[in-house]
Amino acid sequence: MITLSEENYLKAILSINLDTKAIVSTNNIANVLDTSAASVTEMIKKLQEKKLVIYKKYKGVTLSKSGCKKAIEILRKHRLWETFLVNKLDFKWSEVHDVAEELEHIKSQKLTDKLDHFLNYPKFDPHGEPIPTKNGIIHPTKRITLSEMVLNSNGIIMGVSLDDKEFLDYLTKLNISIGSNIEVIERITFDQSMKIKIESKLEHISQDVAKNILIKIIK
Repeated sequence: MITLSEENYLKAILSINLDTKAIVSTNNIANVLDTSAASVTEMIKKLQEKKLVIYKKYKGVTLSKSGCKKAIEILRKHRLWETFLVNKLDFKWSEVHDVAEELEHIKSQKLTDKLDHFLNYPKFDPHGEPIPTKNGIIHPTKRITLSEMVLNSNGIIMGVSLDDKEFLDYLTKLNISIGSNIEVIERITFDQSMKIKIESKLEHISQDVAKNILIKIIK
């Protein structure tokens, strides 16, 4: 039997690995889960006893085959619930994470599959992250940051790399959301801020904002 806390750790390890493509350090896990390194080490020992992770001292941790399967299941449920909350219940994308954190622990596989079907098998969640398939496949996406776009290039907003409520609320005020068309009009040399066109509206954004918006280039 896997506890809710253990499920959170498995999902955190998977998420970090998807971002870094490397063995996950205990410090990375501690930062993501906002806990102490000592607590992480203790939990890793429990997960290793259950053969859910492989831990190498001074190197880090990876998921075992069974641990990876379980982590993908949890991640799939989390991202499906976020999609449901935004698309069907009109939650803001800045509001859904904490609610999905609770809903992801519902054990019913039938409910998860029905939810996937009800949403017409979405490929991405409201933050632009890929949703694992029922078979555990996570399709990679080619994305660059808005700050990397060149002048007069066009793209589609695919996601964000900063899952922060204030940041997401700010993007909402600018009418920036997943699927929005964006064009780089001007880059200010002094501070590398940018003038962009979102759909048909001009906006000015800072470099800090631009580097956290993920884009798929279309032109």
